[in-house]
Amino acid sequence: MVLMPVIEDTILIAAPAGSLFALSQDYALRTAWDPFVREMRFLDGAGKAGKGVRVSVRAWTGLTMEVEFVSFLPPRSVAMKMQRGPWFFRQFAGAWLFSDHAAGARVTFRYSFTTRWPRLRPFLDPIIAAMFRRDIRARLRGLKHGAERARLLERTPNAAVSLQT
Repeated sequence: MVLMPVIEDTILIAAPAGSLFALSQDYALRTAWDPFVREMRFLDGAGKAGKGVRVSVRAWTGLTMEVEFVSFLPPRSVAMKMQRGPWFFRQFAGAWLFSDHAAGARVTFRYSFTTRWPRLRPFLDPIIAAMFRRDIRARLRGLKHGAERARLLERTPNAAVSLQT
């Protein structure tokens, strides 16, 4: 059994967890706050995120990946798994976790991956992990900025409902 490296980080954001979940899954606004994503499009005729839905993602690096939502539990978590992607990954997965906190919401973002070449993993995995750590931090800071300063929650229909409750 291969242990997948797991890279994660957490941030506190001054907004309700449900509102942040809605913003994170509002793909019309995704590029307004997420520095990682350049393009996201639903596949197979889907129009919104949900368990079993597939999405094509193009990152700022130009790399593309097709992922499937393996878990979609509003307003607490969403997880996806690579179906097709960069040749150097054997497996790849990501998850967003949201929980209410006294100061707003605690948001955790996590990646896990397995590279293709077992003998190269001791050298390659730390480099990939460092890049992912940087991307995760940037994505969390982007969500925080989008929610707290750019007022994107006001433009997210489901988040506006969460803000009123």
